Parts: sequence; structure tokens; C-alpha cells
Amino acid sequence: MIRKIVDRLARFLALFYSASWAQKWGTLCDVFYTYRAVKKFARVGKNPLIMRKIKVFGGEHITVGDNFYCYAGLRIETYARHNGERFSPQIVIGDNVSINPDCHIAAINRVELHDGVLLASRVFITDHFHGDTTAQSLAIPPQERRLTSKGAVVVKQNAWLGEGVAVMPGVTIGRNAVVGANSVVTGDIPDNAVAAGVPARVIKQL
Repeated sequence: MIRKIVDRLARFLALFYSASWAQKWGTLCDVFYTYRAVKKFARVGKNPLIMRKIKVFGGEHITVGDNFYCYAGLRIETYARHNGERFSPQIVIGDNVSINPDCHIAAINRVELHDGVLLASRVFITDHFHGDTTAQSLAIPPQERRLTSKGAVVVKQNAWLGEGVAVMPGVTIGRNAVVGANSVVTGDIPDNAVAAGVPARVIKQL
């Protein structure tokens, strides 16, 4: 309710004042939204800024470090139960992590974003699949299949994932690694490497 009132006030005042002034009001709206959004997580460190709006499911299994900067449209979720089966999910986000618009992070196992990680827009990170490729599994609609994980996803310190990157289960992306736009990461990327492609391959060592 408070967010709606502030939004409407900002839009109204923007009709009469400069764009820079309206931008300040937009930032104020984001500060109000941040105050409410941090309550959706198990823990959030100092100086977060979360822009309107994000979707959080299973936030009690998500911890976030200091100086978290998050644009609008993030969908972040953990599943402790699916189709009657129980899991022990965790998403751990370090300090100084920045997430651009419309990213999606999902876990039934564990996803780690270490300090200084940067995600461009529309990045998808998951540690699980809907079922497998057996005939028995394929005979079932995907939503009803058993969730399976090949292992945790770890994105190490200062890694940068470009626009539209998809990171599959069981993958570790090394420190200072750069992953090119629209790549699909199905295997580990070493430290200080540039990787790109479908599936992603190392194309340069930094």
C-alpha cells in the first residue's frame, strides 16, 4: 500500500519537475521497496538496494551479503518440497554482488554467488532439472516429474556473466571468469578465463 502511494506521488510530481528530480523520487521509491523486500530473505547484509519489483519464493533459505544491488524483475526461489519430496536448498549470495533486470535463480540443492559477482540481464542459474531422459520420466508431464540435481552451482569471486547466460546444474565458474552473452554453461569454467558458446567453451585465458 505504501509503495503504491509513493509510486503515484512520484509520477504526479514528475509531471512538474525535471527528469533528474523525478529520478531522485524513483530512487526513494526503491529505498522504500528495499525496506520491505529484505524481509523476504533469511538474512541481508548492510546497504542493500533492491529495485521494484522482485519475486522471492522460499526466502528463508536465501542469505545475502553486504552492498547487494538488484534491479527489477529478479525471480529467486528455493524449493524445500516438490511433489511430496523434500529438499534442503540454499542460495548464498556474497558481498558486493550486482544483479541486472529479469534474472532467475533457482535451487533445490545449493547455489553460491561469491563476492563481487556481476550478472547481466536475463541470466538463468539453476541447480536442478525436471526429471531425466528415461522413458518412464518422459511419459510424465514435466511439472509432475521428480526434481533432480547434478550438484551445486558455484560462481566464484568477481565472475561476470553476460546477457542471457544460462548456467546448468553442477557447474563451477572460476574467479574473474567472463561468460559471453547467450552462452549455456554445462561444464566448469576455470579461473581467469573467457568462455562463450552453446555449450560454453574457453576461448581465451586472461
